[in-house]
Amino acid sequence: MTPDVTAAGAQRRHGGRTFRARARWGDRLIAESAAAVQLELPGQPAALCFPIADVRMDLLRDEGRTTEHAEIGSAQLWSLDGEVPTAGLVRWSAEEVPAVFGGVDAARRYVAPPADLAWLSDTITFDHDRLRVELVNADDPRAEQITRFPAWGDVLDLVRVMDVQPSGENAYVGVPHADGARPVVEGSQLLGQAIVAAGRHAPGRRVVSAHMVFFRGADARLPLEFQLDVLSAGRTFTTLGVTVVQEGRPRAAGTLLLDVTAPDLIRHQDPAPPSAGPYDSPTYDMGVVGRDLRVVDAAYTDDPLAPVGPPVIDAWLRLRGVPADDPPLHAGLLAQFTGHMSIAAALRPHDGIGQAAAHRTISTGINAITLALHRDVRMDEWVRYHHRSIFAGDGMSQSECRVYDEAGELLASFAVAAMLRGFGGAGAVDARTAI
Repeated sequence: MTPDVTAAGAQRRHGGRTFRARARWGDRLIAESAAAVQLELPGQPAALCFPIADVRMDLLRDEGRTTEHAEIGSAQLWSLDGEVPTAGLVRWSAEEVPAVFGGVDAARRYVAPPADLAWLSDTITFDHDRLRVELVNADDPRAEQITRFPAWGDVLDLVRVMDVQPSGENAYVGVPHADGARPVVEGSQLLGQAIVAAGRHAPGRRVVSAHMVFFRGADARLPLEFQLDVLSAGRTFTTLGVTVVQEGRPRAAGTLLLDVTAPDLIRHQDPAPPSAGPYDSPTYDMGVVGRDLRVVDAAYTDDPLAPVGPPVIDAWLRLRGVPADDPPLHAGLLAQFTGHMSIAAALRPHDGIGQAAAHRTISTGINAITLALHRDVRMDEWVRYHHRSIFAGDGMSQSECRVYDEAGELLASFAVAAMLRGFGGAGAVDARTAI
């Protein structure tokens, strides 16, 4: 049970995609479908539309009222009976939910949509702030991955973002993608995109070393330019400088070393530390459909009251539907995740502080990443990120990390320098954009 996220296979209906999905009201399953369609209209939040045949209509009550949508027309409002499942609500705490809230206006059916959206009349759309709406990946029965709707996107979106395109001599551009929740580009995304650009610039050579410093925030809603400076281009090695620019201002800069590689003269590696495997680790939802993510011992959490532990987080990652024969893209996708968990590893040994406070009461951000790629990688297979924080203090943290495949072969190693400090001043902080 998984969406087909390959470029050739993705189903699109008026800008939407078809997913396996479920809708729950507390403990009750209200709908389950292999053909739920994401409705995407310009300037409107995404909605997930379930075929009526896949909805428990006996659990819905027609309120006899309608609402109007400027682009879609009239919609019947339907309600759900029963006790309010406060644990599943997003906008309100249990204390804030009035007893009369119930399931009023929890679903809608468009009765006379325009001709190009006529299929909508055979669907039900749920209020995902009142019900729990889930996107389901489960083609492998051992690895069901649930993504809460609305999501950031799917693997097809991630590939599109990372696959930078030529825009001039030694220049590439990355397309924007944002979900509106926090439109700040992750530093590791910039590093990954730079690696893809370098691989496109020098085909047949592998990025073996990459370093990037992130000194100014970038907006995920705007395009990014990657300007390459050829520092050397020899028979075996190529060295590139890269500057990431947005709206005419530099945001990040770094260097990349590429190699044609050579047969082994000697070989050894740092052995993989003991760890539970991907199927023995709980899943974690980071909002990307088709990205299987499992965290050993559930060690990655925002909760400041979570049990403390060593400054180590192991995470298994696999991306479904990535084009197989594209080594630079796979390398870039490996790099894209290097900035996700090292700060959490630094916080883990310390009681009473967690990532829930990030960008609210504490200021966090990745300042620099140094990555070494030791072999070609496949991100459509399980890889394990071993994050280990070796220092935290003076408002900074430092992590030394490894990436292994499922057999324990070392694929890459990376170091992350990050900021960890309290906000200065007494002004209000906007968590959507604050660093």
